[in-house]
Parts: sequence; structure tokens; C-alpha cells
Amino acid sequence: MAISDVKEYAHLTPEDVEAIGAELDAIRREVESTLGDKDARYIRNVIRLQRGLEISGRAVLFASLFPPAWLAGVALLGTAKIIENMEIGHNVMHGQWDWMNDPEIHSTKWEWDNAGPSEHWKITHNFLHHKYTNVLGMDDDIGYGLLRVTRDQRWSPFYLGQPLYNLLLQMFFEYGVAVQHLELGKVAKKKWAPDSPERKQFEVDRRLVLEKIGRQAAKDYLIFPLLTGPAFLGTLTANLAANVVRNVWTNAVIFCGHFPDGAEKFTKFDCDNETQAEWYLRQMLGSANISGGPLMHFMTGNLSHQIEHHLYPDIPSNRLADIAVRVRALCEKYDLPYTTGSLPVQYAKSWRTIMKLSLPNKYLRRGTDDAPETKSEKVFGGESSIDPMTGRRRGLRTALKEGGRKLARRREPALAR
Repeated sequence: MAISDVKEYAHLTPEDVEAIGAELDAIRREVESTLGDKDARYIRNVIRLQRGLEISGRAVLFASLFPPAWLAGVALLGTAKIIENMEIGHNVMHGQWDWMNDPEIHSTKWEWDNAGPSEHWKITHNFLHHKYTNVLGMDDDIGYGLLRVTRDQRWSPFYLGQPLYNLLLQMFFEYGVAVQHLELGKVAKKKWAPDSPERKQFEVDRRLVLEKIGRQAAKDYLIFPLLTGPAFLGTLTANLAANVVRNVWTNAVIFCGHFPDGAEKFTKFDCDNETQAEWYLRQMLGSANISGGPLMHFMTGNLSHQIEHHLYPDIPSNRLADIAVRVRALCEKYDLPYTTGSLPVQYAKSWRTIMKLSLPNKYLRRGTDDAPETKSEKVFGGESSIDPMTGRRRGLRTALKEGGRKLARRREPALAR
């Protein structure tokens, strides 16, 4: 099963958890007290860069009849769309820049270049996903209602096709985000009366989604292609390609932050009564980072620092790299895992999980308590202790390593046969 007792799983005492929470609160206060002109210049420069790339891409596509211009237009426009969605739109709508009191860069005003209405996204993402990160039955981002990403999800024949579903979700991710708030799978099972409040609200939400999709489609597939005259078809296909590039990249980054090994899943058992410190701990255990340099961090919207973003979703993204150093040191202090890896490795692990879990549990080698994609406190018991030889704390990270070695030793005789 997924984790139901987070403290027990982490091998921490209640006092340890509260101490971790106090240190993380102190980091927040320190960062918030130093926000200023340098940070404001950063986001304004990013917006100028993004707009410059988009204008350049649109201009180059006037010559999209020629393959080099088509490719250049796709590269420029795709990059602009990635930056707008990841480093600007996602982060602005989290309220990371509300402290500037700039109406142009405020979470209540920003509408992003995406098929999903920002109003809906802020509910499904900011509130539900970030409050109930990786909590089964509460966080719809666990598989997006389409994929089975943990053995705790009941298998059905529908999941046999999930490698194909995920490929399509990658390519058209913005539309998956757009309809997520509507919860179409759940709505199909409802027996609402035509005049019920629930039915009326669904129709309002559906209309908002269709209107936003219509505006985005008109912009990218009609208005801008028409402006390029004879290059209409080349511009249309270039805009489609740029959107697919953005969708695949966004999907990859998000999956790398939530589905590779080490990003744990949780039950609803005690999350409703958790303290702020316990919430912090769950975010640390339920998220995964992507390693890389400044360009990687920038192009992911700094979601390569997914652990830190989940701890501080409203802290400006340009501060997360510095925060990450301190969070990693905190994990070292309490012997907690700090899950990170390169994008290819993290993404390969996510795809491996999706491929494997398209099959029923009976065909899988590991159980629900110790599978790579989901562990639980049942794998190993006991609280943290101090190593008598080194004087160092022995906690979850050590337990995971020891558990991996024990599992390898158990497998050796089977492999020899």
C-alpha cells in the first residue's frame, strides 16, 4: 500500500518533524525578507525575452514556405511557448510575483498561452495538487484520471492501452490540462438532473474551456497563418509543431517531478490532520528533482527544483536554486532521501512505471509495499536511531539503502536457478 503514516515511514520522531518544519519556516522568512529589485528585474527580463522570441518566430514564419525558415520558426516559437508556460505563466499564477503589486504580473490577471483557462488550472493545480500532493483519491495529477502510476490503483483492461494514452497525452498535453478540471470520467457516472446546481456549474465550466480552446485555436491555426499570406499552410503546421514541442517538454518535466522512483504516494489516512511540518515532510517525500545546469533549470521553469517548489510554491522561481542547497543539507542532517536525477533517467523511470503498470499486479515481480514506484511504512519499521560507530543519524535514506541490499541478496539465489 501507499504510505499512510508519514512519520513512521520517514523514521522520524514527532520532535524531528517539527524541527524540520521550523527550519523550513525559517528559510521562507529569510527569502521573503530579501525579495526586491533584483528579483523584479529578473521576471521582467524573462518576459521581454519570451516576447522577443515569439515576435521573432512569428516574423520568420512569413518565409515558412522555405524549410530552414520553417524550422527556425518552430524553434523560436516553441521556445517562447515553453518559457511562457513554465517560467512565466505557471509561476505567475502561483502568486510568486504578487508581492510586486504589478497588475501585469499578478496571479489574478495572468492568462497563459495554453488551451486551459487559468481560472480552472489554479483550482486543480494550486489548491488540489499542491495541498494533496500524491495523495491517492485526492490528487488528480496521479495519472490524470487516465494512467495507472501506482499499484494501489485498481487495474482494469482499460490500462492495457496506457502506453498509447501517454503518448497522445504528451503530444496534446495542453488539452489534457484544459479538460482536467471538468473531471469528465466522474461526470459520466453522475445522474444529475438537468436543472441541478452541479449540472449548471459543469455547463459553465465546459463553456469556459471550449471558449479558451477556441481562442487558442483561432490564434495559432487561423489568424497568424492568414497574416503570412502565401505561407499560410507552412505557418499553420509550424504553429502546430511548436505547440507539440511545448506540450511534450511540459509533460516530460511534470512527469519527472512526480512519477520516477522515490516520489512516493500517500493515502488519505492522516493527511487531513497533518501539521504544517508534516505537510512539508510529505512534499519532500512525494517530489523529485531534475539535475542540470542553469539552462535546464530555466527551461523547466525551475520545476527541476520540484522538491523546493512544492515546499514553497509561492516563492519566486529564481530563488529555488539557492534554497535547494539548504534543503539538501536538511535531508542530509535527518538522513532523508533527496530524490534527483538527470531528465533522461527520471523520464525513463516514469515511462517504465507506465509500461509496467499497464499490466495487472499478478504479472509484476514486486508488491504494493516495496515496488520502485510506491513504497510504504510496512517495508521497514522502527524509528530513527544513532549509529554507535559514527554517531550519525540513521533514518529513511539508510533504511532504503539497506532494504535495497537485502532485496538484492534475496534475488541472488533465484537468479542462480
